[in-house]
Amino acid sequence: MKKAVLLVFLTVFMLFSKAQYPGAGRPAGAGMGSQNMNIGHFYGKIVDGKTAKGIDGASVQLIGNKFDTVTKKMKQVIYNTLITKSIGDFSFENLPIFGNFQMKVSTLGYKPLTMTVSFGVKMPAAGGNFQQMMGMVDKDLGNIKLTEDSTTLAAVTVTSTTKPLLELGIDRKIFTVDKNLTSTGQTAAEVMKNIPSLNVDIDGNVTLRNAAPTLFIDGRPTTLTLDQIPADIIDKVELITNPSAKFDASGGTAGILNIVLKKNKKIGYNGGLRAGVDSRGRINLGGDINIRQNKLNLGLSGNFNQFKSISDGKTNRDNLLTIPSTVNNTTHSENLGEFKFFRGSLDYFLDNRNTLTLTANYNRGKFETEQTQQVDSIVKGFLTAYNKIDNTSNRTFENVGSQLSFKHNFEKSGHNISADFNYNSSNSGGSSNIKTQTYTPAGAAKGNPLLQLNNSSGDNQNYTFQTDYENPITDDKKLEAGFRAAIRDNSSINDQYRYNYATGKYDLVPSISSRYKFHDEVWAAYTTFSFKAGNWSYLLGLRAESSNYLGTLLNSKGIDSLSFKVSYPISLFPSVFSTYKINDKQDLQLNYTRKINRPNFFQLMPFADYSDPQNINIGNAGLKPEFTNSFEISYSNAYKKNSNFLASLYFKHTTDLITRYVYRDANALTPGDSAYFSTYINANYSFAYGLELTNKMPMNKWWDLTLNVNIFNSTINASVPGQELSNSLVSWFGKINNTFKLSKTWSVQLSGDYQAKSVIPPSSGGGRGGGMGGGGGMMWGGGPQSTSQGYNLPRYGVDLAIRKDWTWKNGKTGSLTLSMNDIFRTQLSQSYSESAYFTQTTERRRDPQVLRLNFSYRFGKFDASLFKRKNTKADQGSGMTDMMNQ
Repeated sequence: MKKAVLLVFLTVFMLFSKAQYPGAGRPAGAGMGSQNMNIGHFYGKIVDGKTAKGIDGASVQLIGNKFDTVTKKMKQVIYNTLITKSIGDFSFENLPIFGNFQMKVSTLGYKPLTMTVSFGVKMPAAGGNFQQMMGMVDKDLGNIKLTEDSTTLAAVTVTSTTKPLLELGIDRKIFTVDKNLTSTGQTAAEVMKNIPSLNVDIDGNVTLRNAAPTLFIDGRPTTLTLDQIPADIIDKVELITNPSAKFDASGGTAGILNIVLKKNKKIGYNGGLRAGVDSRGRINLGGDINIRQNKLNLGLSGNFNQFKSISDGKTNRDNLLTIPSTVNNTTHSENLGEFKFFRGSLDYFLDNRNTLTLTANYNRGKFETEQTQQVDSIVKGFLTAYNKIDNTSNRTFENVGSQLSFKHNFEKSGHNISADFNYNSSNSGGSSNIKTQTYTPAGAAKGNPLLQLNNSSGDNQNYTFQTDYENPITDDKKLEAGFRAAIRDNSSINDQYRYNYATGKYDLVPSISSRYKFHDEVWAAYTTFSFKAGNWSYLLGLRAESSNYLGTLLNSKGIDSLSFKVSYPISLFPSVFSTYKINDKQDLQLNYTRKINRPNFFQLMPFADYSDPQNINIGNAGLKPEFTNSFEISYSNAYKKNSNFLASLYFKHTTDLITRYVYRDANALTPGDSAYFSTYINANYSFAYGLELTNKMPMNKWWDLTLNVNIFNSTINASVPGQELSNSLVSWFGKINNTFKLSKTWSVQLSGDYQAKSVIPPSSGGGRGGGMGGGGGMMWGGGPQSTSQGYNLPRYGVDLAIRKDWTWKNGKTGSLTLSMNDIFRTQLSQSYSESAYFTQTTERRRDPQVLRLNFSYRFGKFDASLFKRKNTKADQGSGMTDMMNQ
């Protein structure tokens, strides 16, 4: 199977060279709808030429050409006639985007005015900035002055096109995923498996160029995880590999993964229903409804998802002590769960240039897990004892998020100011019952089993305020500036109990329990200036950030006991983007940014955490942040219609690398015994470089192909006391996505990915080293220590989906999708790691070959009139993106 997958990748690369020549792809004009889509929107204000006050009761008439199906010729028609409001506002909607218009304005006491409005649409080259073009569909004509003198207003050009599956922007790649087949009825983690550049492991953890990206939803950070977001509510996924000064400087070597949720923009009453079931008997349900009338646009959606997850794993550790020993662990777990997701949004159009938006979401879920383990202890090749561990746990989580936004458009197109306040709250809680029975090699039980009870809960509050200002000074110059404040409050309780056979009760064990809270603040301001000089476009940016961190340990009564405070002074983060426009189809870009990765609570907390007695963690309040300098060179080529090719060469250099340092010392819990202690230090540096290739191409009329390959090297130089953690390895990752249009109503999607042998980085971002079980006989915290040097072994997998579509005469549509993940049962996660104290191999398999059947029903028709006026930060782009496509 491995050879078959490699053969597919080689074949695709050969086909790519074929696709570069004329005639290799689909015929000219194929794939682009030629119908005259009624999605255009003009609005503005009629004002007095001297006082600039709005004129009430002016007549505004729009005249254009329309094809007569009887005479088979174009004829002139009046599309609409409006009377301005008291402040002079007017608005024309549902206009065709092709053809010429004349707008006539007349009112008593003013000279009639006729202005030309042109929809001379130029079909965009593949890979063009479709997002910008969609923004131009919603056009502010500004203040139209009526005076006694003749007035000539410049013609307006509006451009639009159908929504592509892949857009290659200056600072991001944008993937439209609402038509994705294999992720239907699942979570965002499944969506990411079909996004080029993203590597998703069997647990749904995502990496971008071998680092974990920062997760955004609609342009703002979130406390949600990918497995808590339904796939059916996602519209687009944006990958920002090297964010400019406009974005947060935090994140270190990783970029930003921005999930754009669906927001219905259709006039009137429309919506849809969804339902599905998988081969394990778990269901998913969903629906949405949208009402837009006059000044209000209301959208509501809801999802209910059930799941059953089954995983099996093995871990073998050889301890390199004075007397060598081996510990073998086999695990089987089953997790039943469900979650509900509700979302609502309200747009209120105060007038043509002022919009107020309120968005809120609510998410709640519960999980029940049963896990069995057997841990064998072997000394000098002989089994000395083994433990059987039964763990039953129940957990719940709840998340509430809201965003209040205001946007004001000035008279000049593109000149605006916006402000928004985001609030995100999440809490979780649950309990685990752990039974550990020790047996002799002969199978006889040794004494009473160890009974443990774990009660835990957590609370997280995020507050974000941001304001942004944009001013296109001229056609070739643009100024942007903004301010952002982000505040986090987090608390956690993890109480560990052991059963006392003498009293018949569970006793709290303070030494392996923990209670803490922390308060985190980040203050930032940025400015960017973009301009053009010939074929060159430039975007210069500077961001300033400072942060304060207060961590506190609590006693058993929730009262502050120990605290520490860390303040980082103002740091500057420049960014430089330059783009050379070779021709209408080819661009070359060079960019540089500086980023920061601040240590988190567990890396800073200078108090020992005994929740896992075999891996005791202690932080370092003196840690410095990591700083990363990131360089990238990109070449894009829309070499033929509906095709895109992007090549990116990148280099990242990180100083003051936050690295785990493991040592063995006396264990205060068990006098006379020792244990592994894990802390953090700032070590030397690391760097990574690579070449990433992305190509989307139509192989013929019925087959579209997207290919992504990332060849990279990760090098770590970390010298710590008594250990040398340097490591380097060249690796590669590939992903392929095929869409086959068998007929007008039948389509098939076949996708696969391959990850070659890759380095395990020594910095995990500061996650807890201990397992959630808090002891329980577990010898490790769920995987290889991030201090260990080692590698992940190769893995690969293939997913398949088929869909049948229906379209009825009344405009309603339906689809039935049948999908299966990991169809060849090849997704096996394996790794090898080592340190000065042990070597370890692990392997895990999770949820192979799950079959899913989903049905979707929709009604309504498209309207894009809200695109520009709504204040969604997920749609923001760099200033240079706009100018480059002029």
